[in-house]
Amino acid sequence: MHSWFKKGLTAAVAMLAITGLAQPAASAAPGAPGEDITAALKKIPGLKIVSEDPAPTGYRFFKLTYTQPADYTNPKAGTFEQRLTLLHRDVTAPTVMFTSGYNVSQAPNRSEPTQIVNGNQVSMEYRYFTPSIPAKTDWHKQLTIWQAAVDEHRIVQAFKSIYHANWLATGGSKGGMTATYFRRFFPNDVNGTIPYVAPNDVINEHDSYNEFLSKVGDPACRDAVKAVQRDALKRRDELGGLVKQVSDQKGYTYDVVGSLDKAIELIITDTYFTFWQYQPPTECANVPKPGAPAKDLYDWFEKVDSLTGYADQEGASTIAYNYQAAYQLGWYETYDAHLRDLLRYPGTFVPWTFLPKDIKRPRFDHFAMPDIDFWVRTQAKNMLYIYGEYDPWGAERFEPAKFPWSDNHVYTVPKGNHGAKIAQLPADQAAAATATVRKWAGLPAQAAEARTFSAPSAPAGFPRFDADLMMIDRPKF
Repeated sequence: MHSWFKKGLTAAVAMLAITGLAQPAASAAPGAPGEDITAALKKIPGLKIVSEDPAPTGYRFFKLTYTQPADYTNPKAGTFEQRLTLLHRDVTAPTVMFTSGYNVSQAPNRSEPTQIVNGNQVSMEYRYFTPSIPAKTDWHKQLTIWQAAVDEHRIVQAFKSIYHANWLATGGSKGGMTATYFRRFFPNDVNGTIPYVAPNDVINEHDSYNEFLSKVGDPACRDAVKAVQRDALKRRDELGGLVKQVSDQKGYTYDVVGSLDKAIELIITDTYFTFWQYQPPTECANVPKPGAPAKDLYDWFEKVDSLTGYADQEGASTIAYNYQAAYQLGWYETYDAHLRDLLRYPGTFVPWTFLPKDIKRPRFDHFAMPDIDFWVRTQAKNMLYIYGEYDPWGAERFEPAKFPWSDNHVYTVPKGNHGAKIAQLPADQAAAATATVRKWAGLPAQAAEARTFSAPSAPAGFPRFDADLMMIDRPKF
């Protein structure tokens, strides 16, 4: 029996056990007709209402915590309080399960699928992101994609006691990856999944990112970004003075990566990837020319990829992500052939560079991502992926099963980046994607004259689109 099969069989058996244990029964079923949502929430075992905060018209917004086991394979490992938020509209409306894969937003925002279906939204903070972290940590056992998927499963099952209509899952970037993993381990928990700009690093040693980056966008723009990188590395001492001044003012230190100089080099080296990840093509005209004043160069980096970005204080919020990249998710090779003669720390742009010394570097799990990829390609149903044409993360993307009964879809926003959305697709594709999301949500088809996509109108108090729900802070890998 192949080791990967045994590994999958073990996980499957564990999942069955966990699915069976679910949540303790409540004394009275929440979600009864006419029951106030606060009373219904209080009936869910393990759920605590931290506060009810102001919400836009037609909604109620709750900050919550939910008690989760620290390790689903070891009942003696204790529990932790996982932060959630709930944006409640109506118990009869569809509900969207959202996670960024990082911290949970403390503002009442709606993801794009929530806007499309005009539904409720439960948002989850990923385990090991402060403060949703066990008191006694075991990074290797507790911080896995499977453990996080069980977290999401328990939350969905708990809230289904209130929200009985169809459920969707979504997230952007690492959140899109999380939504995919959740669906792989619990394929029947939701009626459809809409992952945005989700990377799929199947074989970590085989990178498509650099090939993609060598051809992305306009050649003149690629050359301009390369030139500004070389200029910055040649003037690292000059730029370093500005970075040190800002760092001293903010109390920033660089103990994790090793030094301020190394942190600056790592940022500059990664700027080419980050530029294409987030900047629109119009920003090509604003790339500084070599020899530009140091302050202008510094200000440009602040907009594209801050030179203080690898300070200990800035990186603290993504330590858990860096661990997962080193353990299961994989990472990309830096696009730096044009910089090699200027590098002082070659080969150090790897996830364990960004881990504090008291966290042991994990041995990479070569089975986790191939398992996910195999499931997506052969068994996934009702998956709708959105990518951006110019987003480097889309160089290695998910390709869901294409059987007639699968109802899977992949869309690419022309010239789109890591913020790609359904609303940015060509009108006919946006209308088709919107119709699919509505169908999965159990909503009636729109009239023919209404099928041309337009952005859903936002109730008073909501931004038109909620960019902060997708991943804004660039992950290290």
